[in-house]
Amino acid sequence: MNINRGFPAVLSAILFSTLIAPEVPAQTSGGTLEEVMVTARRVEERLQDTPIAVSAFTPEQLERRQIFNTDLLDQVTPNLQFTNVTTLAGNNASSVVFIRGIGQVDPTSSVDPGVGIYIDDVYMGQSIGGSMEFRDIAGVQVLRGPQGTLFGKNTVGGAILLTTKEPGDEYGGNIKLGVGTDKLFNALIAFDVPFSDTVKSRFTLGAKMQDGYVTRVQTGEDLGDTGTITATGKVVWTPGDRLKVKGMFDYTRNKEHGNPFVFAASNESATFQRVASADAGCPGVVFPTSGPVPLINDDRCANDFQNKGPYKNNGTYPLKSDMENWGISLHLDYDLNEAITLKSITSYRSLDWVGIRDADNTPLTILHTSYDSKGHQFSEEVQGLYSSGSWKGVLGFYYFEEKINDLVYVQLNDPAPGVQEDSDNNISDNNNWAIFTQWTYNVNDQLSVTAGGRYTEDTKGSIPDQFNYVNPAAKYLPVQLYEDTFTSFTFSGDISYRWNEQIMTYFSYSEGFKGGGWNSHFNTCQILNPCATLLGLGGPPLANAQAAADIFPLVHSFGPEDATTYEIGFKSDLLDNTLRVNVAGFITDYTNLQFVYRSGVAPYLANAGKASSNGFELELSWVPAENWTIDGGIGYLDTRVDQLNTITSVGGTTVNAGVAVGNKLPFSPEWQ
Repeated sequence: MNINRGFPAVLSAILFSTLIAPEVPAQTSGGTLEEVMVTARRVEERLQDTPIAVSAFTPEQLERRQIFNTDLLDQVTPNLQFTNVTTLAGNNASSVVFIRGIGQVDPTSSVDPGVGIYIDDVYMGQSIGGSMEFRDIAGVQVLRGPQGTLFGKNTVGGAILLTTKEPGDEYGGNIKLGVGTDKLFNALIAFDVPFSDTVKSRFTLGAKMQDGYVTRVQTGEDLGDTGTITATGKVVWTPGDRLKVKGMFDYTRNKEHGNPFVFAASNESATFQRVASADAGCPGVVFPTSGPVPLINDDRCANDFQNKGPYKNNGTYPLKSDMENWGISLHLDYDLNEAITLKSITSYRSLDWVGIRDADNTPLTILHTSYDSKGHQFSEEVQGLYSSGSWKGVLGFYYFEEKINDLVYVQLNDPAPGVQEDSDNNISDNNNWAIFTQWTYNVNDQLSVTAGGRYTEDTKGSIPDQFNYVNPAAKYLPVQLYEDTFTSFTFSGDISYRWNEQIMTYFSYSEGFKGGGWNSHFNTCQILNPCATLLGLGGPPLANAQAAADIFPLVHSFGPEDATTYEIGFKSDLLDNTLRVNVAGFITDYTNLQFVYRSGVAPYLANAGKASSNGFELELSWVPAENWTIDGGIGYLDTRVDQLNTITSVGGTTVNAGVAVGNKLPFSPEWQ
């Protein structure tokens, strides 16, 4: 456990000074802070009564802060990083989300995200589609820290909960239109249709179009453009006082050019750059050669002259970024009596996407990838909620399955002259089930104690179909199902104490994990000698197909990663409910973290070792006078890689992880 020495002292001083501060009379006669309700513990409760670090936003707050899509949430949420520009998928709807330095940089379907995204209590199983416009949103909650008990796997960093608006009681609606630079056009129409006193509905249609902001020098194309169409529908039936039936539908289509990548830098001594330059006819470069690519301004040479300036791209490979994402869900709520409510959430989602990228951003063929993914998911969650007297709790069962078919085409210059063309196809066949419970006991009006646990069984299956187009019949591996099952029990607990109407303090302990899986990217085990070397076997390449099949699970699988967080915090509404100050400090042990190594140009995911993430968040809202609101937040992170496992390849050389012990975790700025 790695703890920054100055942090506990600072946090203790903040907590102590707040707890002993006398109540200050209101300094204004204007407005007061609005009440915010959250569902971070699966039940609706006041934000200020919830012993979890939560950033919660109403639609009015999001509009006031100009937050119109998920990518912008990190501008108003301490220790959250959210980006849609992912270098591997090549799709603009992909998402990389980190909370407190914990997430996942690989957005492809064979790797689970580290932060769970939920829309109306339905889990989004893939990272593609996580970057989205806020359409008809009713609220956003960002839960920081592991949420393994109530939300399950893949919330090792936290969870983001999105809620859409409910139908109104009367006919009506609203239209929003916007225009801007780069031919921006944005429109949303939402309308309520109450069919009767018991059946109400709400529908939306939306579109956003905008030209890109990165220009391809060679072709004149705009990259990073937007072409999105959305539609949603929600029908609510309340036949009586006890039962509510809710059906929902959503559809999103993105049809755009490629990602807005620009050239950063080139290693002129790297093999791939030298071979590509020789093939293209770069002056003075022949194969074989040991010298670097010369620094001359010639597009046939893979050097730093490929940088054509800001917002310019020098690539020529055809690009594409398409996505079609839709889902339906059925929600049932039944009040068995005054104390017990039964819930069922059934959903089906389909996701098809294409991402074609020119990874080198040059006219040369150094590395090009094309992902074509089609998949679906089904989930069922059943909950029993209890609230009576001093007890409040939830007992639930969760089931999830998904099947995804990925077709991947890769062009690269291998160490021999000529372009190598590989097919890296894979079928992912996964299922997951869990039982969970959490209970809160109010000892008295001031003291509450909560404890819960979740048992999860997670089965991951992979059917790889990898070959070179020179001889497609010669498979790198036997095409068969490789399967592994991971189990986990996660525990959480907290104790909270309300000192008065203004101040609540808490201490919590939480665990979370992210599922294991299979490496499905090309070039990891195409030649079986690396597989043998990785296992320490050495010797010549293995020619036996069954031996290859036996080795594959040992080399290509990676296990779950885990996080344990200790958190202390306070929530306060001061100055006659005009000033809200919420602070949380945390210490996180992060083990078996899944880190991206590099075998040549191919990403290779492995359990890299251990890391730590410590820090704090402070959020405040102040209404000093009527019509005035001041919001602010500070996040501090001290992350460190404490242990890094070594992976070796051909000849015992070390596979590059890109980091070393003592480095910070990715997407973890010290101050935000």
